[in-house]
Amino acid sequence: MGIYERKLREKEKRKDDIIAAAGKVFSAKGFNSATMEEIASAAELSPGTLYLYFKNKEELHTSLSINILKHLGSEITQVVDKDISVEQKIARFRDIFIDVYDYDSNILINLFHLQSGETLHNLSDEVMEQLKKYSSQAHGAIIAVVKEGIDTGVFIDENPVALADVLWGTYAGVVLWVDSKRLLNNQKDFVKPTLRTAFQIVIQGMKAK
Repeated sequence: MGIYERKLREKEKRKDDIIAAAGKVFSAKGFNSATMEEIASAAELSPGTLYLYFKNKEELHTSLSINILKHLGSEITQVVDKDISVEQKIARFRDIFIDVYDYDSNILINLFHLQSGETLHNLSDEVMEQLKKYSSQAHGAIIAVVKEGIDTGVFIDENPVALADVLWGTYAGVVLWVDSKRLLNNQKDFVKPTLRTAFQIVIQGMKAK
Protein backbone atom coordinates (compact mmCIF):
# COMPACT_ATOMS: atom_id res chain seq x y z
CA MET A 1 0.00 0.00 0.00
CA GLY A 2 1.38 3.41 -1.00
CA ILE A 3 1.61 6.49 1.23
CA TYR A 4 -1.40 8.15 -0.46
CA GLU A 5 -3.61 5.07 -0.05
CA ARG A 6 -2.57 4.69 3.59
CA LYS A 7 -3.35 8.33 4.38
CA LEU A 8 -6.69 8.05 2.61
CA ARG A 9 -7.58 4.97 4.64
CA GLU A 10 -6.51 6.67 7.87
CA LYS A 11 -8.65 9.69 7.00
CA GLU A 12 -11.71 7.52 6.35
CA LYS A 13 -11.16 5.63 9.60
CA ARG A 14 -10.91 8.88 11.56
CA LYS A 15 -14.10 10.09 9.91
CA ASP A 16 -15.86 6.86 10.87
CA ASP A 17 -14.56 7.22 14.44
CA ILE A 18 -15.96 10.75 14.63
CA ILE A 19 -19.36 9.60 13.35
CA ALA A 20 -19.41 6.75 15.90
CA ALA A 21 -18.54 9.15 18.74
CA ALA A 22 -21.18 11.61 17.53
CA GLY A 23 -23.80 8.88 17.55
CA LYS A 24 -23.13 8.19 21.22
CA VAL A 25 -23.20 11.88 22.17
CA PHE A 26 -26.37 12.62 20.20
CA SER A 27 -28.11 9.57 21.69
CA ALA A 28 -27.15 10.62 25.21
CA LYS A 29 -27.82 14.37 24.99
CA GLY A 30 -29.99 14.94 21.92
CA PHE A 31 -29.11 17.07 18.93
CA ASN A 32 -29.82 20.48 20.46
CA SER A 33 -27.86 19.90 23.69
CA ALA A 34 -24.87 18.13 22.14
CA THR A 35 -21.86 20.27 21.22
CA MET A 36 -19.02 19.80 18.80
CA GLU A 37 -16.61 20.09 21.75
CA GLU A 38 -18.26 17.12 23.48
CA ILE A 39 -18.15 15.08 20.29
CA ALA A 40 -14.49 15.96 19.79
CA SER A 41 -13.75 14.85 23.35
CA ALA A 42 -15.59 11.55 22.81
CA ALA A 43 -13.57 10.99 19.62
CA GLU A 44 -10.37 11.97 21.46
CA LEU A 45 -9.71 14.78 18.98
CA SER A 46 -9.48 18.56 19.15
CA PRO A 47 -12.55 20.55 18.06
CA GLY A 48 -10.43 22.06 15.29
CA THR A 49 -9.75 18.62 13.86
CA LEU A 50 -13.47 17.89 13.86
CA TYR A 51 -14.11 20.87 11.59
CA LEU A 52 -11.61 19.49 9.08
CA TYR A 53 -14.04 16.64 8.49
CA PHE A 54 -17.44 18.23 9.05
CA LYS A 55 -18.67 21.72 8.30
CA ASN A 56 -20.92 21.96 11.36
CA LYS A 57 -22.99 19.96 13.85
CA GLU A 58 -25.86 19.67 11.35
CA GLU A 59 -23.60 18.07 8.79
CA LEU A 60 -22.23 15.60 11.33
CA HIS A 61 -25.73 14.64 12.41
CA THR A 62 -26.71 14.31 8.76
CA SER A 63 -23.85 11.86 8.20
CA LEU A 64 -25.47 9.55 10.74
CA SER A 65 -28.73 9.80 8.81
CA ILE A 66 -26.93 9.05 5.55
CA ASN A 67 -25.53 5.85 7.06
CA ILE A 68 -29.07 4.78 7.98
CA LEU A 69 -30.33 5.70 4.50
CA LYS A 70 -27.45 3.81 2.88
CA HIS A 71 -28.28 0.69 4.89
CA LEU A 72 -31.99 1.01 4.14
CA GLY A 73 -31.34 1.46 0.41
CA SER A 74 -29.06 -1.57 0.33
CA GLU A 75 -31.63 -3.74 2.09
CA ILE A 76 -34.64 -2.83 -0.04
CA THR A 77 -32.65 -3.00 -3.30
CA GLN A 78 -32.03 -6.67 -2.58
CA VAL A 79 -35.80 -7.25 -2.53
CA VAL A 80 -36.39 -6.03 -6.09
CA ASP A 81 -35.16 -9.18 -7.90
CA LYS A 82 -36.43 -11.76 -5.44
CA ASP A 83 -38.71 -14.45 -6.86
CA ILE A 84 -41.74 -13.53 -4.77
CA SER A 85 -45.01 -11.73 -5.46
CA VAL A 86 -45.24 -7.95 -5.62
CA GLU A 87 -47.37 -7.91 -2.48
CA GLN A 88 -44.68 -9.93 -0.68
CA LYS A 89 -42.02 -7.48 -1.85
CA ILE A 90 -43.95 -4.54 -0.44
CA ALA A 91 -44.38 -6.50 2.80
CA ARG A 92 -40.59 -7.02 2.86
CA PHE A 93 -40.17 -3.25 2.47
CA ARG A 94 -42.44 -2.76 5.46
CA ASP A 95 -40.44 -5.21 7.56
CA ILE A 96 -37.16 -3.53 6.58
CA PHE A 97 -38.65 -0.14 7.45
CA ILE A 98 -39.61 -1.46 10.90
CA ASP A 99 -36.17 -3.02 11.43
CA VAL A 100 -34.50 0.31 10.62
CA TYR A 101 -36.79 2.11 13.06
CA ASP A 102 -35.87 -0.48 15.71
CA TYR A 103 -32.16 0.00 15.03
CA ASP A 104 -32.14 3.74 15.77
CA SER A 105 -35.43 5.60 15.78
CA ASN A 106 -33.82 8.95 16.65
CA ILE A 107 -31.52 8.96 13.62
CA LEU A 108 -34.36 7.80 11.35
CA ILE A 109 -36.59 10.60 12.62
CA ASN A 110 -33.79 13.06 11.96
CA LEU A 111 -33.55 11.73 8.40
CA PHE A 112 -37.23 12.45 7.80
CA HIS A 113 -36.94 15.93 9.28
CA LEU A 114 -33.82 16.48 7.22
CA GLN A 115 -35.50 15.68 3.93
CA SER A 116 -38.06 18.42 4.48
CA GLY A 117 -36.18 20.98 6.55
CA GLU A 118 -33.84 23.92 6.34
CA THR A 119 -30.84 21.83 7.38
CA LEU A 120 -30.28 20.95 3.72
CA HIS A 121 -29.10 24.52 3.12
CA ASN A 122 -26.31 24.11 5.70
CA LEU A 123 -24.69 21.03 4.17
CA SER A 124 -21.56 20.82 2.06
CA ASP A 125 -21.79 19.75 -1.59
CA GLU A 126 -20.16 16.42 -0.75
CA VAL A 127 -22.72 15.52 1.93
CA MET A 128 -25.58 16.69 -0.28
CA GLU A 129 -24.37 14.40 -3.06
CA GLN A 130 -24.29 11.46 -0.67
CA LEU A 131 -27.79 12.25 0.52
CA LYS A 132 -29.07 12.44 -3.07
CA LYS A 133 -27.27 9.23 -4.05
CA TYR A 134 -28.68 7.04 -1.31
CA SER A 135 -32.13 8.64 -1.43
CA SER A 136 -32.27 7.83 -5.16
CA GLN A 137 -31.17 4.27 -4.48
CA ALA A 138 -33.92 3.66 -1.92
CA HIS A 139 -36.58 5.49 -3.92
CA GLY A 140 -35.57 3.74 -7.14
CA ALA A 141 -36.00 0.30 -5.58
CA ILE A 142 -39.51 1.18 -4.40
CA ILE A 143 -40.41 2.57 -7.83
CA ALA A 144 -39.15 -0.61 -9.53
CA VAL A 145 -41.39 -2.86 -7.42
CA VAL A 146 -44.40 -0.57 -7.82
CA LYS A 147 -43.86 -0.52 -11.60
CA GLU A 148 -43.67 -4.31 -11.61
CA GLY A 149 -47.02 -4.37 -9.85
CA ILE A 150 -48.53 -2.01 -12.42
CA ASP A 151 -47.09 -3.91 -15.39
CA THR A 152 -48.43 -7.23 -14.10
CA GLY A 153 -51.89 -5.80 -13.41
CA VAL A 154 -51.62 -6.20 -9.65
CA PHE A 155 -51.58 -2.47 -8.91
CA ILE A 156 -53.69 0.34 -10.31
CA ASP A 157 -52.37 2.02 -13.44
CA GLU A 158 -51.06 5.22 -11.88
CA ASN A 159 -47.70 7.00 -11.99
CA PRO A 160 -45.24 4.61 -10.27
CA VAL A 161 -43.27 7.52 -8.84
CA ALA A 162 -46.42 8.89 -7.21
CA LEU A 163 -47.29 5.50 -5.72
CA ALA A 164 -43.72 5.07 -4.47
CA ASP A 165 -44.00 8.51 -2.85
CA VAL A 166 -47.21 7.37 -1.13
CA LEU A 167 -45.37 4.37 0.35
CA TRP A 168 -42.39 6.44 1.50
CA GLY A 169 -44.66 9.22 2.76
CA THR A 170 -46.67 6.67 4.75
CA TYR A 171 -43.48 5.42 6.37
CA ALA A 172 -42.22 8.90 7.24
CA GLY A 173 -45.61 10.18 8.33
CA VAL A 174 -46.38 7.31 10.68
CA VAL A 175 -42.92 7.40 12.27
CA LEU A 176 -43.00 11.17 12.83
CA TRP A 177 -46.61 11.46 13.96
CA VAL A 178 -46.93 8.40 16.19
CA ASP A 179 -43.50 8.94 17.76
CA SER A 180 -44.39 12.57 18.56
CA LYS A 181 -47.56 11.37 20.28
CA ARG A 182 -45.50 8.99 22.39
CA LEU A 183 -43.18 11.78 23.47
CA LEU A 184 -46.02 14.15 24.28
CA ASN A 185 -48.17 11.64 26.17
CA ASN A 186 -45.49 9.30 27.52
CA GLN A 187 -47.40 6.41 26.00
CA LYS A 188 -46.25 3.04 24.73
CA ASP A 189 -44.47 3.01 21.35
CA PHE A 190 -47.20 2.27 18.80
CA VAL A 191 -45.09 3.04 15.71
CA LYS A 192 -44.54 -0.58 14.62
CA PRO A 193 -48.16 -1.81 14.85
CA THR A 194 -49.34 1.42 13.22
CA LEU A 195 -46.87 0.91 10.35
CA ARG A 196 -48.20 -2.61 9.79
CA THR A 197 -51.79 -1.33 9.71
CA ALA A 198 -50.90 1.60 7.45
CA PHE A 199 -49.11 -0.59 4.91
CA GLN A 200 -51.98 -3.07 4.88
CA ILE A 201 -54.36 -0.23 4.01
CA VAL A 202 -52.02 1.30 1.41
CA ILE A 203 -51.39 -2.03 -0.34
CA GLN A 204 -55.14 -2.68 -0.51
CA GLY A 205 -55.67 0.79 -1.94
CA MET A 206 -52.99 0.24 -4.61
CA LYS A 207 -54.47 -3.03 -5.87
CA ALA A 208 -56.27 -3.06 -9.20
CA LYS A 209 -59.99 -3.72 -8.91
